[in-house]
Amino acid sequence: MRYQSEDAELLALCTRAARAAADVIHAATPRVGALDWRSKGPTDFVTEVDLAAEEKIIEVFAKELPEAAILAEETVNTTPPERLNRGLTVVADPLDGTTNFLHGYPEYAVSIAVLRDGRPVAAVVHDVPGAEIFTARAGGGCFLNGERCSVSATTDPQRALIGTGFPFTNPDEIAPYQAQMSKVMARVSGIRRPGAASIDLASVACGRFDAFWENRLAPWDFAAGMLLVAEAGGVATDLTGARLPGTESSSVLAGGLVMHAWLQELLANA
Repeated sequence: MRYQSEDAELLALCTRAARAAADVIHAATPRVGALDWRSKGPTDFVTEVDLAAEEKIIEVFAKELPEAAILAEETVNTTPPERLNRGLTVVADPLDGTTNFLHGYPEYAVSIAVLRDGRPVAAVVHDVPGAEIFTARAGGGCFLNGERCSVSATTDPQRALIGTGFPFTNPDEIAPYQAQMSKVMARVSGIRRPGAASIDLASVACGRFDAFWENRLAPWDFAAGMLLVAEAGGVATDLTGARLPGTESSSVLAGGLVMHAWLQELLANA
């Protein structure tokens, strides 16, 4: 309760920044075929749209919350790691699902979280093509376009739909992941990989996915989604069940209480 009013203001800032970034993405959509792709890695890309959307996010927070550190995907971060876990830190992905965007596949989002002392207290995932805005603040619940949402009540794995993310930067991670996927696939009703982790976690928060896992994600991929899931009544941890770091890369496992525990045990034995 101590920070309730401040967290509401932080959420309003996140929402404003996400809308500004989404406007940039919308404006660029008609000319997506003409955009120049720059490779960050063999299968990881950035465009002028990512950079312009991130600039809008930074502009909002630099003006309204100048005391906050900023950890954004496309910006070179020079903030000492220990500073990122003290006070307020903005963790942002201006365009989660760049590859989807470039191919016209409608699964991409703006993801923004504000952390206080390393823990998320306000979060927005703006599904741009889906026109869905997921919001959460610490202790205030999770909402989709203003309507409260909650994680799935499914407890039977055979009825479960599970979200996941494929390893795409390190070929050595493919074989261990395939072992995990084969175990999960044999026990659930379906597995989906849309390709934008922030939307995957939002899908857990609103009950579309019963659980989700990925072996390696950057903090801007899950900082907002982890709060959405928690405020929707679910659990978001790493694959060992430990608390997720707000500003460091990690594995991610999310779901309702029962499905989270079931999937954690299954993956541990994969």
